Amino acid sequence: MLDRSIDGMCRLFGMLMVACLALMVLMVFGNVVLRYGFNSGITVSEELSRWLFVWMTFLGAIVAVRKHAHLGTDALVSRLPLAGKKVCFAAAHGLMLYVCWLMGRGSWQQTVINLETTSAVMEVPMAWLYASGVVFAVLAGALILIELLRLVTGRLPERELIGVAESDDMPHGQPADKGQP
Repeated sequence: MLDRSIDGMCRLFGMLMVACLALMVLMVFGNVVLRYGFNSGITVSEELSRWLFVWMTFLGAIVAVRKHAHLGTDALVSRLPLAGKKVCFAAAHGLMLYVCWLMGRGSWQQTVINLETTSAVMEVPMAWLYASGVVFAVLAGALILIELLRLVTGRLPERELIGVAESDDMPHGQPADKGQP
């Protein structure tokens, strides 16, 4: 049930990222055409595109945490015994939780500081921009914590102890360290 809810949230974020990208492309392309073709432009286009890019990046980072799509290496961990894999998994997730806490604390402070500060063009509180970091920190932290709880309760299969996804350059089923000269 929880996994389906999380997957649904990630699908929603995927759709939001597509919408952000589509809006960014339309605004930037439209602005270029208006500037060169008609000597005018959409004032809000540049600032809103920047905000959409920030939000799209943080939403994508949440989805990447769920799919274990961030950069990583398994050269050492894959060769460890089960106990070593569990220790490394717990240590890595503990460090990621700490980074989420730092990110959340800093983003929250910036959000609060910028509640009364408005953006130059849109005149919207800058807190909305910094809130993207808070959303990332809370949701990514929750996803990491869920994985740690699965480890502690023994519901995490051994194959999931190595959090590196296969390389897109490798054929499916071929380990990343084999077949290379």
